[in-house]
Amino acid sequence: MSNQYADGRVETRVDNYTKFWQKDLNKESDTDNKNRLDSYTDVVNGYYDGATELYEYGWAKSFHFSRFYKGEGFAASLARHEHYLAAKMSLRPGMRVLDVGCGVGGPAREIARFADVNIIGLNNNDFQIQRARRYTKQAGLENQVTFAKGDFMKLAEQFGENSFDAVYAIEATVHAPTWEGVYGEIMKVLKPGGVFGVYEWCMTDAWDSSNLKHKELAHAIELGNGIPEMRPLKKAHEAMLSVGFTIEHEEDLADRPDEISWYYPLEGDIWKAQTAWDYVTVWRMSWSGKLVSHTAIRLLEMLGLVPKGTYEVGESLKIAADALVKGGQTKLFTPMYLAICRKPSIEN
Repeated sequence: MSNQYADGRVETRVDNYTKFWQKDLNKESDTDNKNRLDSYTDVVNGYYDGATELYEYGWAKSFHFSRFYKGEGFAASLARHEHYLAAKMSLRPGMRVLDVGCGVGGPAREIARFADVNIIGLNNNDFQIQRARRYTKQAGLENQVTFAKGDFMKLAEQFGENSFDAVYAIEATVHAPTWEGVYGEIMKVLKPGGVFGVYEWCMTDAWDSSNLKHKELAHAIELGNGIPEMRPLKKAHEAMLSVGFTIEHEEDLADRPDEISWYYPLEGDIWKAQTAWDYVTVWRMSWSGKLVSHTAIRLLEMLGLVPKGTYEVGESLKIAADALVKGGQTKLFTPMYLAICRKPSIEN
């Protein structure tokens, strides 16, 4: 039995999540990688069925990273990151916009307010969609921001071609089995001349797939974040061009010489908190904060209040935090390769 919860979570997906990886990289094979890519829907849904509430508790309702200015609060930084993308895309009031991989709708609500656009958030996870709709209604934005369940590898089938003025994706399309596939679908649903903006997770050009330590880092990021396969930045660039986009602007924002690192909240060092309230956020990522939250998860799972396997997904988040910090410190990983792309105008 799948043991589906009323809120959309499916226990077997959560319980099976970590089984898609060999924890020992030496035991990983091409078969394991192919299985994750072929089963990307189960991989991603299993991860988010188990991790969504942990994300909301430990991070925010916007599931992404951001740059920090000195003294800038955590929530303000997340919002600015979203505003920056909307501004670079030149979103204008009344535009019909698609959010590909919308999570629980945090960025969609923020961008809708900021740019006065109408947004459809796409998500393939029932649990997150239910939460996104509830939060959006609470915010009074249900007529401006709506949500649809669907597969981002089948956008044209669901929405039809030439349907949106703009499409964006914030740290979401890394979950796709191929970038060419998801970018190609985004190209199809954009109107001629439409804009696509993305913050993409990539291994940087400094990453070497033949280096065992580098491979171990990518493996840990995959396991800890529900990603079938981490790929280098240059492949994202090539994929955008190969499906027909013109790249108007691109930059790895993580490569800027910021005084405050994008990954600092993950380090769990409360002395680095930028505001008083941020002490709480950073503490949750400290060893004591993790001990409290993960002990609570284990208890809730024992009581049957969360799906079996949630604790293991939580443990994978610890792996994720360590790997992401290391990836940021070594400049081998970025969560914010920014690209602004344009679909050609009407063809002759």
